[in-house]
Amino acid sequence: MMGMLRVLFAMLGCIVFSASSFAGGPFGIISVGRWQGAAYTNEKGVFSHCIASAKFSNGAGLFLIEDAERSWVIGFATADWNLSGGRSLPIILTFDGQAQFEVSAASARDKFVIAPLPKEALAALRKAHLLVAAASKRNVEFDLAAAGNVVPSIENCVDRIKTNGIAAAGNFSAPQSKPPTAKTSAKSDDDATEAPRRGEVSGTGFVVSKSAQIVTNNHVVKDCVGDIHGNIVGQAPVKLRVVSADETNDLALLQGTKKFKEKDIATIRGSAVNSGDQVVAIGYPLHGLLTSDLTVTTGVISSLAGLYNDTRFLQISAPVQPGNSGGPLHDASGNVVGMVTAKLNALRIAKATGDIPENINFAIKTGALRDFLDNSAVSYSTAEPGSEMKTADIASAARTYTMLISCTAEIKNERK
Repeated sequence: MMGMLRVLFAMLGCIVFSASSFAGGPFGIISVGRWQGAAYTNEKGVFSHCIASAKFSNGAGLFLIEDAERSWVIGFATADWNLSGGRSLPIILTFDGQAQFEVSAASARDKFVIAPLPKEALAALRKAHLLVAAASKRNVEFDLAAAGNVVPSIENCVDRIKTNGIAAAGNFSAPQSKPPTAKTSAKSDDDATEAPRRGEVSGTGFVVSKSAQIVTNNHVVKDCVGDIHGNIVGQAPVKLRVVSADETNDLALLQGTKKFKEKDIATIRGSAVNSGDQVVAIGYPLHGLLTSDLTVTTGVISSLAGLYNDTRFLQISAPVQPGNSGGPLHDASGNVVGMVTAKLNALRIAKATGDIPENINFAIKTGALRDFLDNSAVSYSTAEPGSEMKTADIASAARTYTMLISCTAEIKNERK
């Protein structure tokens, strides 16, 4: 590995900032979104590695390399770290504010470092939307859009060159599909799902910072295959992008472009709530079937735990429907005390118990939400409960930050 790193020092600098070639490559092409790359050989003409690089709006560059021994390397080009050549550097890699890895990097130039990439970190990178690399007390952010697609292309490059030789280099961007086997070529009657189809899906989100950062449920956006749109009542829709996600707690952070005033963002309650407290749920349920305006429902906190005593959730009696997911749950002072996330499946419970449950719904507590926002470096507002507000006034204030989230998504049809 270290031999490969020394060889890469000499070549990767020119790959970052120019398309000029040199002895040993490039061979073939990798082109996925902003990522560009190819295969290369060493000074003896022997295949050494495949690489893809991307340049970002903040001026930084990011590289992903797989060598002939199938080891992975990650490289960074940034002025923020201001390094001297030959110096070793510990770098903390954080994916989507959750998975975190420390790698030992070596600097090749003042603005360029590379480090071995562990398999666990590569697995996190495949599905991540945001990478934060921390070194020298400074953070550099990388929007990883399409990174999950470029990794298979790099693997495809290595596989094809090792199998057929450098003379067989071509377009590695689309990994070769494997022929269907007898086991997978036809679906059996016992298959749990049918092939996914595409359709319009929607949910709710709310603005938590003046910098147009929006939170919603991860399940609202995780299957989106096109642009994600956000729409506040009375305003034109805007495009959003996912910058961070927490699948465990079903949270996602989206980024918009419009700046918000302090009075037009949600305020998160700083203290705990109690069973029996009044709550107001606001969102866009069953969009396209019901009103296009936001919907307001009221209830109480029925329990401080969710299903199977899961303390990350609140149980609430406020009625919610599909589309409420990701919406804000307010206390009587208008502060956000949770994020609406699910309703109990009444039909399934009825089949199991013979009784139909009513008004059993759930919201993620602000403890999990605030941890997620802190890990994602979001500056949000908090407040303690104050004087009680009318429901109409809470809804009026929420209009400025409650957003309809919609996109085209892959929809799996479960067989009943």
